Amino acid sequence: QVQLVESGGGLVQAGGSLRLSCAASGLTFSSVTMGWFRQAPGKEREFVAGISWAGGRSSYAASVKGRFTISRDNAKNTVYLQMNSLKPEDTAVYYCAATGSSRITSRNEYTYWGQGTQVTVSS
Repeated sequence: QVQLVESGGGLVQAGGSLRLSCAASGLTFSSVTMGWFRQAPGKEREFVAGISWAGGRSSYAASVKGRFTISRDNAKNTVYLQMNSLKPEDTAVYYCAATGSSRITSRNEYTYWGQGTQVTVSS
């Protein structure tokens, strides 16, 4: 059974930083593309960042480029999202997801999803 468990969310002031982690089990982690998505109240779930199976290719939403960094440790079956210079508009539930596809940015390609972790940025 595939499990993705996010952690690291919380409340932070604007300009602050958080590091999200997602621990995976039940799949061959080193063979899957991993992504982070977020969903704010009343909005669609949107792509934030994604990383290829070996970490050699990554992609970011325009709204987070230059502030967020995705990385992975295949030895630990974990993907990370370092979030710096946080803004109130980054407030959302953040989800990690996994796919066997190489299409990093496409939400519909992701097969497995975590339960999400809340990130709240106060102004």
